[in-house]
Amino acid sequence: MAPHVLVTGGSGYLGSVLCEHLLDAGYHVTALDNLMFGQTSLLHLCTRKTFEFVLGDVRNESLMGELMRKTDICIPLAAIVGAPSCNRDPILAQSVNYDEATLLGRLKRPDQLVLYPTTNSGYGTRTSDMYCTEDTPLEPISLYERTKVDAERYLMGFPNVIVFRLATLFGVSPRMRLDLLVNHFVYAAFADGYIVIFEKDFKRNFVHVRDVADAMLFAVEHVRQMAGQCYNVGLDSANLSKGELAEKIKEHVPHFFIHFSDIGSDPDKRNYIVSNQRLREAGFEAQRTLDAGIVELLKAYRMMGPGVFRNA
Repeated sequence: MAPHVLVTGGSGYLGSVLCEHLLDAGYHVTALDNLMFGQTSLLHLCTRKTFEFVLGDVRNESLMGELMRKTDICIPLAAIVGAPSCNRDPILAQSVNYDEATLLGRLKRPDQLVLYPTTNSGYGTRTSDMYCTEDTPLEPISLYERTKVDAERYLMGFPNVIVFRLATLFGVSPRMRLDLLVNHFVYAAFADGYIVIFEKDFKRNFVHVRDVADAMLFAVEHVRQMAGQCYNVGLDSANLSKGELAEKIKEHVPHFFIHFSDIGSDPDKRNYIVSNQRLREAGFEAQRTLDAGIVELLKAYRMMGPGVFRNA
């Protein structure tokens, strides 16, 4: 019988892609989500006999206990994501992002795999002149980053845990997000035709949402060699500054007007480049290029039209 995978936050931007990839690979999948945004991003999976959906909250210990007893693998994607969302409700952010991890620790059997996704934004304000590896000290800036780093450190104390430090995701998903940098910049090019960028030289690493789903599937299938480790998950060719990203998008949208402002300050001070060598040596490398992601996003935005998901 195929292993049973529990994906919390399964209706989210990454979860709705990951659930499909897991099902296609032959796994039984249960998605848990509270549908706080009213999303219906998993409707296309309801015909699958090996798919189940549970409406609920990851902080419900009795519910999580029941689900974990039937689970071989847990991928906890449920989170309050991003600094603005966490700052709006710090208590909610702490309870979902960190308390969920401590609940998993209490419920987890030693033989169960937990594949925990966190953020490489925990590297903070390190100079963009050096590559951050998994051994680089973490310097989280925001509440979001602190809760995720604390959860990572807690879960790494348990057996059969793999941590993925994710680059900034991009690409089309059944549950779209426009607050992610690439998705946002491409939408600005499509809908507005211009963008104003503060502190254009701040660098980040990027990765396609489907490459992340593929990386998670790879980890599930290579537990013995990967358990107990942290891995950066990003696209090596996409360590770019905000200015470089905007210029890359302009190659696809020639009328896109980019203004680099010397006045103003970006509230997000992250500035780093990331090495993904450890994951590559384990046998996985992201394949989907930034150019391909820009093209698919432009297709999606033509389908969605201006104004849709504007405040996502």
